[in-house]
Amino acid sequence: MGPLRAAIGLSVLLLAAGVVLRQSQEPKELWGYVQVRNKAHMFWWLYYANNPTKAFTELPLILWLQGGPGASGCGFGNFEEIGPLDKEMKPRNTTWLQAASILFVDNPVGTGFSYVDDCSLFAKNLSAVVSDMMVFLGEFFTGRTEFQTIPFYIFSESYGGKMAAGIALELHEAVQKGTIKCNFMGTALGDSWISPLDSVLSWGPYLYSTSLLDDNGLAEVTAVAKEIMDAINKNQYGLATELWGKAEDVIEENTDNVNFYNIMNKEVPEMKSGEQENLHLGLYQRHVRNMHKESLDELMNGPIRKKLKIIPDCVKWGGQSRDVFENMVEDFMKPVIDIVDQLLAASVNVTVYNGQLDLIVDTMGQEAWIRKLKWPNLDQFSKQRWKALYVSPESTETAAFHKAYENFAFFWILKAGHMVPSDQGEMALKMVRMVTQQQH
Repeated sequence: MGPLRAAIGLSVLLLAAGVVLRQSQEPKELWGYVQVRNKAHMFWWLYYANNPTKAFTELPLILWLQGGPGASGCGFGNFEEIGPLDKEMKPRNTTWLQAASILFVDNPVGTGFSYVDDCSLFAKNLSAVVSDMMVFLGEFFTGRTEFQTIPFYIFSESYGGKMAAGIALELHEAVQKGTIKCNFMGTALGDSWISPLDSVLSWGPYLYSTSLLDDNGLAEVTAVAKEIMDAINKNQYGLATELWGKAEDVIEENTDNVNFYNIMNKEVPEMKSGEQENLHLGLYQRHVRNMHKESLDELMNGPIRKKLKIIPDCVKWGGQSRDVFENMVEDFMKPVIDIVDQLLAASVNVTVYNGQLDLIVDTMGQEAWIRKLKWPNLDQFSKQRWKALYVSPESTETAAFHKAYENFAFFWILKAGHMVPSDQGEMALKMVRMVTQQQH
């Protein structure tokens, strides 16, 4: 594993480390590569918190994990969701830098600006993803000692939630053993692919209840969901992934192409099913390439690449993302409910948050897997009444509902789809402050 190689943003040269940065100034930032295995290189991008009244040392550090697998946190999460600038390079009013320093990592290797020199080195399962991330985190906290005592949280979205659960458990154990020095405080699983089957089984009822399926459509979606259930019950996970793609096609045919990330939107199909090279291509196009929209692609491979100065010539942002996705196909439909149980048993703080209008990981499916937890306090959690949340004391519009008991919490985010911070930026920022104990 090579040393941390970091390039420093121009603004940093003008500022002494640790001073309070004013909102009008660019946040201090660092970036670099960590070689997590021989010929496997992980790209990271760190922004120090940018709060008008607090130094970064008074605020937590958040690791953001994107989904896919193969979608780039340094690209999509940064410029489309929570970073300091949007993809037009304009300041984002709801950037999470107001509440925390943010560490974006392009993982698994091959995602975004991360890359492998040999096609046999892509991660094929969750344990490989976790193992690579542990090497990265070990290097990061060794090299950036200023963050060793700052409260550290892992926030995630979609498939990133599945990765976050596995990484959180391994990190908790490493901290206990003293092999990684950091102040790990918990994980937040956003619209997360924790139990693929529970998501799939709830698609039909959810769409039916929102008048996006009729009786015939519901019957068709239910039939294909049962096929997926049978495949998973027989441990045929590769087949389950293929059937999952078929289920999405059935839904699109019956709903006139509802958008899987927000049911209030419509998906304009890029290609007809008959033109697909293979079953995985359609899935990749829908769930990874969707996050490599042309404008973001141009930004990352143009001005951003120029700014970073350390991206090898042979590496194109997102150039290996399809390989990342296809190498994880066998792992894709495997549940990790048991890992969430282990986190709760180890007294790690776990937050689940979900957008009301998300279909791919609808809230009904999240509630279904939560009911399967073996956590002894589940009954007590379930008995709690949820509380309405508002973005500000002046607001009368319900922005979310919230329920918590001991080390488990759930946020139901209203009027948000799969990408909660994109759709409801103010509520997402409030949630971050609540999860990191800056606000109740």
